Amino acid sequence: MSLHSFCLFNTLFFFKRCPIFMEPQNLTGVSEFFLMGLSDDLELQPLLFGLFLSMYLVSVLGNLLIILAVSSDPHLYTPMYFFLSNLSLADIGFSTTTIPKMLLNIQTHSRSITYADCLTQVSFFFLFGCLDNLLLAVMAYDRFVAICHPLHYPVIMNACLCGFLVLVSFFSSLLDSQIHCLMVSQLTFCTSVEIHHFFCDAPQLLHLACSDTSISTILVYFMGAIFGGVPLSGILCSYTRIVSSILRVPSTGGKCKAFSTCGSHLSVVCLFYGTGLGAYLSSSVSPSPRRSAVASVMYTVVTPMLNPFIYSLRNKDIKRALWRIISRTD
Repeated sequence: MSLHSFCLFNTLFFFKRCPIFMEPQNLTGVSEFFLMGLSDDLELQPLLFGLFLSMYLVSVLGNLLIILAVSSDPHLYTPMYFFLSNLSLADIGFSTTTIPKMLLNIQTHSRSITYADCLTQVSFFFLFGCLDNLLLAVMAYDRFVAICHPLHYPVIMNACLCGFLVLVSFFSSLLDSQIHCLMVSQLTFCTSVEIHHFFCDAPQLLHLACSDTSISTILVYFMGAIFGGVPLSGILCSYTRIVSSILRVPSTGGKCKAFSTCGSHLSVVCLFYGTGLGAYLSSSVSPSPRRSAVASVMYTVVTPMLNPFIYSLRNKDIKRALWRIISRTD
């Protein structure tokens, strides 16, 4: 059984234990929510449908090409590209969690989402979002070992350690998603069921709840500090050591070569955390929840779409592998 199949099997197994796959324990009688989307203007709906459909297709096809290129070229059977293919898989899941439902609602002129589907969306959103976060930290560690300990790189980053790091990232993300799933399933809702977003977002659901959410709010911040702050700290620590090591290289050419090996990853890290932080700050500063929803498009839709371009355009090995795939189809 492949690593991806193993992870998928365990995802389905653990999600079956989440309350959303049993009878929803919603004592308030709320059977559905209403996703208000990005705009109420009916004339903008066809434009939004075409725009997000195009972005979703580009995101999925781009990340699938990365996975196909890595799996089909023996020269790319290295830790860096192994982690990259898993990141692409997580990006596909991240986009698929939110965009198809939004497209369906636009097409059917409906804004409803069932209670169970809403909790499912929350679970998978945190699963793939946290997995993206942890994989970026793992890739930063990979670059740290490659640049700071090049002679020991093949020994340290062996196949067993790479598989172990991916599995730890996956099960940690699964734990994070299940905690959020359980937390949201314990909330009670009154009459207000309008979510001013294009997907079920846990903070939005906390605002809608009519029960005491103080413990849930503390838990959200605590989980965010662990599964968001710790990987970010690891990335910053890795790149601090990387920059310190590169600055000790005597030749300018050596410095440029060392920086080029981690340029793509650093670009993706800045894009992911920059857009995520921007969406968080905009939601904190702006009183309009609709503006917060628009800002969240950057890290939920745009970032997964741009990642394949960043890695393919800046990476000669990926471009060669993609060219071989294209040449075979001609």
